Amino acid sequence: MLDKLELIYERWKTVEGELSSPEAMADMKRFAQLNREYKDLGKIVDEYLVYRNIMSNIDSSKAILATEKDEEFREMAKMELDELLTQQEEKEEQIRVMLIPKDPEDSKNAIVEIRGGTGGDEAALFAGDLYRMYMRYCEKRGWRTELVDYTEGTSGGYKEIVFNVLAEDAYGTLKYESGVHRVQRVPDTETQGRVHTSAASVVVLPEVDEFDIDLQVSDIRKDLFCASGPGGQSVNTTYSAVRLTHIPTGIVAQCQDQKSQLKNYDKALQVLRSRVYEMELQKHMEEVSKKRKTMVSTGDRSAKVRTYNYPQGRVTEHRIGLTIYNLPNVMNGDLQEIMEQLQFAENAEKLKEGTIA
Repeated sequence: MLDKLELIYERWKTVEGELSSPEAMADMKRFAQLNREYKDLGKIVDEYLVYRNIMSNIDSSKAILATEKDEEFREMAKMELDELLTQQEEKEEQIRVMLIPKDPEDSKNAIVEIRGGTGGDEAALFAGDLYRMYMRYCEKRGWRTELVDYTEGTSGGYKEIVFNVLAEDAYGTLKYESGVHRVQRVPDTETQGRVHTSAASVVVLPEVDEFDIDLQVSDIRKDLFCASGPGGQSVNTTYSAVRLTHIPTGIVAQCQDQKSQLKNYDKALQVLRSRVYEMELQKHMEEVSKKRKTMVSTGDRSAKVRTYNYPQGRVTEHRIGLTIYNLPNVMNGDLQEIMEQLQFAENAEKLKEGTIA
């Protein structure tokens, strides 16, 4: 592991030098890639320097024990060595996890799409509940969010809602939410008190910028229409809402959240770019899932990932067999335990594969 860390340290110094070169500054795509790599490597380098200092102190303590005759001094050196060995073990475990190859998209912002599935009005209400859950989670993390587009349900909630999460590692954290979420509860419209099962699908995409994928303007059809829903005088009177269609793939994205047509265009283009990029990403994820037993990392949209059972106050995370009897708090954004367990499961699988030398 030390050899690998030293190579990372050398690469970090090389990237640092390249960032200040005129060639990198003249090529914005190259500069963005280097800057991202420098930031990612820097986190490991910081821990490596601490680890290297611990190892140096261990050598010093061992040298004292090998040569020192004074018993009191030897006892102090032994106590310090025991403490350092514990620190070494903890730091090695921390670095080992950091050395697990990250998905290049993990550090990016996220685009989250929630769609009501089977269950009619109840599914739309549940989609609204999931939206609120993610909003509360983002608030607790101090993450910024932006609404992109939505279609309201006839009895409340949303048939579909799309929003951006603007934070470092937002995609790496939220990507495990992709899949089918089920709810089991008595709907407000149920007069017999029977429990119904409804579903909503969640798709999490990495936000992709122009340096990651080049969309040709000639391949995009732009349609304008009147916005619907709350928004003041401009609603249904001005053609501010934008719908973009990527002609080669047929992928569509739209935004009606802003009063400005230009701002809606920018947001819709951002979503369109990410959806086109996701086609390639899904191919990669399918390859990963063939090699890996766990479903955590596949992001399969059709996979049933979680069930929210209201009568029993239970949340079941099907991919890792986790059950939590804390439904009200989970629906109020208390998702950290589930997120950490999913991350741990994937890291454990990668370590089992022998990813880290």
